[in-house]
Amino acid sequence: MTIGKGKRPRDTNQLAKFIVDITTGQMDAPDPDAGKNPAARQSGSVGGKRGGKARAEKLSPSERKAIAKKAAAARWRK
Repeated sequence: MTIGKGKRPRDTNQLAKFIVDITTGQMDAPDPDAGKNPAARQSGSVGGKRGGKARAEKLSPSERKAIAKKAAAARWRK
């Protein structure tokens, strides 16, 4: 069984064998960062860190209150 680019098998039995092979050292664990541009990954994480704070600064207090109420209602619905 060959697994490429960090993909895990979807079939339950194949996934179990995949995990056992990695655990016993018969196969190397796939690198989740293989084939990805490191510069793009870094700039994406920086943007994500800025995004929430910038959005919160743009919201009015009433908009923030409405969002908080909606989130609380969703938590209590569960």
